[in-house]
Amino acid sequence: MELGLYTFGDVSPEPGPGAIGPHERLRNLIEEIELADQVGLDVFGLGEHHRPDYASSAPAVVLAAAAERTRRIKLTSAVTVLSSDDPVRVFQQFATLDLLSSGRAEIMAGRGSFIESFPLFGYNLEDYDELFAEKLDLLLAIRDNVEVTWSGRLRAPINGRGVYPRPFRDRLPIWIAIGGTPQSAARAGALGLPLALAIIGGEPARFAPLFGLYREAARRAGQNPAGLATSLNVHGFVGETAEQAADDFYGPQAEVMNRIGRERGWGPTSRAHFDQARGPQGALFVGNPEQVAEKIVAQHRLFGNDRFLLQMAIGIVPHARIMKAIELYGTRVAPLVRKELAAARPAEPAAP
Repeated sequence: MELGLYTFGDVSPEPGPGAIGPHERLRNLIEEIELADQVGLDVFGLGEHHRPDYASSAPAVVLAAAAERTRRIKLTSAVTVLSSDDPVRVFQQFATLDLLSSGRAEIMAGRGSFIESFPLFGYNLEDYDELFAEKLDLLLAIRDNVEVTWSGRLRAPINGRGVYPRPFRDRLPIWIAIGGTPQSAARAGALGLPLALAIIGGEPARFAPLFGLYREAARRAGQNPAGLATSLNVHGFVGETAEQAADDFYGPQAEVMNRIGRERGWGPTSRAHFDQARGPQGALFVGNPEQVAEKIVAQHRLFGNDRFLLQMAIGIVPHARIMKAIELYGTRVAPLVRKELAAARPAEPAAP
């Protein structure tokens, strides 16, 4: 199972003492990706947002900078808001990243958890679902064909035009990212695309049937379910002790969740709710290395996922603490998880 990180590049929404602006956050972010590569993590994902509280509106640009400072880690969007972007430019940007990184780029496409990009780029929210379906169809056509002939309702057609450059690899990996919608899981399966499931609340166990639905939809569409990859994308933090991890993570994470909650009509979070969520059945992966590794392995037994991505940089977490958490994740959590999963794997048959 691949282990990695993702972030949205949080910055301070308002200026003031202790505020972290986009210049500082992006410079720190490159250091974080570089360290993740050095400590042996497999994937780093960067989300796309168009709000004052995030610095990452152009993930491919940031990941291209990271490509020059890293050697093996995969670099993916998490997510690309495909509905409000142009699939031609998305493909060109990530094909370029793939060339710069010698084949380490991926696209994680989704509809996005915020809607700011729709009016920003001139799209109608009433077309929310159709925009994603149509643009995903075009993106896959570009991935599979050098010269593209395509037509849809919401974008101008393309008639036998080439899309360049082509990526380092023959097929640029394209994942579908969802937040728990069964129809989205089924669509990914029917298209034969890998699926990333974000779980940020509730009990993870209740989401497990989505992977079954995904694989069944793949089978019905003539895809090979055994060849499809899945990822869990969650919130969490690693500290030397459980108490330190919780104290470092709770304040910034609660501030973000309460800010978003006020926009969406959620009730406020609390430390009691947070502590419950970091328990064995909760959605938060917060604790010392042994606790986080144990929970990752437990969720893998439930989901059978091929990838696990942890979002630790939520809100304004001091850079030094993020760097220490990445170090612990790579040098202590990852070896424990890999050892446990290797021990659970069926033994290879002896050679004749």
